[in-house]
Amino acid sequence: MNYLDWIVLSLTLIFVVVYGIFRSREKHTMNSFLLANQSLPWYHVTLSLMATQASAITFLSAPGQAYTDGMRFVQFYFGLPLAMVVLCITFVPKFHKLKIFTAYEFLEGRFDLRTRGLTAFLFLLQRGLSTGLSIYAPSLILSAILGWDITWTNIISGGIVMMYTIAGGSRAVSHTHLQQMAIITVGMVVAGIMVVKFLPEDVSFTDALHVAGKMGKVNLIDFTFDLNSRYNVWSGLIGGFFLQLSYFGTDQSQVGRFLTGSSEGQSRLGLAMNGLLKIPMQFLILLVGVLVFAFYQFTNPPLFFNQTAVDKIKTTQYAKAYTDLEKKHDQIQAGKHQHVMALTQAVKADNKAAIENSRVILGNIETDVKAVRKEAETLLSKANGSEVNDVNYIFLRFVIDYLPVGMVGLLIAVILLASMGSVAAAYNSLASCTIVDIYKRILRKDRETENYVAASRWATFFWGVFCICVAQYASRLGSMIEAVNILGSLFYGVILGIFLVAFYFKNIGSRAVFWGSLLGEVFVIISYMYDLTAFLWLNLIGCTLVITFAWMIEAIWPEDKLRPQAS
Repeated sequence: MNYLDWIVLSLTLIFVVVYGIFRSREKHTMNSFLLANQSLPWYHVTLSLMATQASAITFLSAPGQAYTDGMRFVQFYFGLPLAMVVLCITFVPKFHKLKIFTAYEFLEGRFDLRTRGLTAFLFLLQRGLSTGLSIYAPSLILSAILGWDITWTNIISGGIVMMYTIAGGSRAVSHTHLQQMAIITVGMVVAGIMVVKFLPEDVSFTDALHVAGKMGKVNLIDFTFDLNSRYNVWSGLIGGFFLQLSYFGTDQSQVGRFLTGSSEGQSRLGLAMNGLLKIPMQFLILLVGVLVFAFYQFTNPPLFFNQTAVDKIKTTQYAKAYTDLEKKHDQIQAGKHQHVMALTQAVKADNKAAIENSRVILGNIETDVKAVRKEAETLLSKANGSEVNDVNYIFLRFVIDYLPVGMVGLLIAVILLASMGSVAAAYNSLASCTIVDIYKRILRKDRETENYVAASRWATFFWGVFCICVAQYASRLGSMIEAVNILGSLFYGVILGIFLVAFYFKNIGSRAVFWGSLLGEVFVIISYMYDLTAFLWLNLIGCTLVITFAWMIEAIWPEDKLRPQAS
């Protein structure tokens, strides 16, 4: 990067971190450190929810996902607005009325400490692993730019966030989210505009979309009902609904965000606006990836977008074989350009026969490109000693190679800020759950407030180190945006099932829901291991199994006396 890019990047990051710590300077209590004294307006809640969900994975991997698989991933979010409605009606009033720090406190009143502990453990495991992936994503950037070992970039990415989260707690997290989302929005809009400007002079924005559409990348809606298809309307509406309901309603990283609202109404409005804004936001991010794909139809793309892996193979015995593949790839791409221009002209003239002819030719060329890339991946995997995947590098490589001085620094800052937002909320939620549900409840009861605040800071530090360690192994998981959602789907359905039993099945007791949850989790993991269905359906399966098993166990082995209901 140019020195101006480093200045833009450094000043942006320093401003956000310092601003967050400055706005949260105060003597902290448990309420202020974990819930920001429940004093924030709805727009803070909305932006904090969005920033927590929109990690660096979103801005690195989503454009790459669109580049390789089209825009069908947007269907993943179709269940989100419905989930927000349910949360506003049921979860928010209950949590505000109980004045709780974590969602899992409610479960002890409804069931028992064992069920609360199990659910908190499932959350801590899932969120700790997912946060490791969120740290790894920006580490790719630093590693690619600086040429540093991924171990050091993981430490830097996770460590910076750890500093201001330990110092300022939930208030620092929320205030930095506000600035982060503003910068992120501006940066991604500018990135989309810049991609269009780099297209050939006689190719417009709509021409680029038509080309991408004819090549299968603007595949927004798929009404086919197929349990093995990862992304279609039904998996998004049904599986996505259960995933989002569990994520926003039972994951402390999100519950902790909307509990910071100054009132029940502010929390509800914050959630509702999140439901309205998230799909357009994700659509625009995927659109940037489609535009990058269209750009590379007129300009030769790299054979492999991960430059670090390419540099490494050039120093090994596979260097000549890889160079030969690069030449072959360039020859295929050179022959493709005339057919892409022919497709553009056919679309402008609405010549259906010519469009279809160009589509067939380009489809065959894309098959050849994929075959060469597959050979390259095999060589690179041998040279690097592990599997390699460049989906997460596509947008980053475009930014570094083509954006002007200053813009590169801004876009890198956008991706790093996205990571900081999600990781900070995760650290805060992991600390909250550890202190409130384990330390304060089981290990150290009735201590002074200052003791719990200090313990919260130490818990934040512990989870920061844990997540950085997890990040070391994230490179083997392929597309980060899919990996993090697959990981969530392994746990969220079961956690949601526990909460739904608590809310709506008053005749089911603690013993039944505890063992039903364990059985449900085992079945979900088996379903995933044997690839019985697409991962989004695991959320529905897990939730349904918990309710079914709990109901059956209660019928066969009823408790003598159910616990009094939490009100």
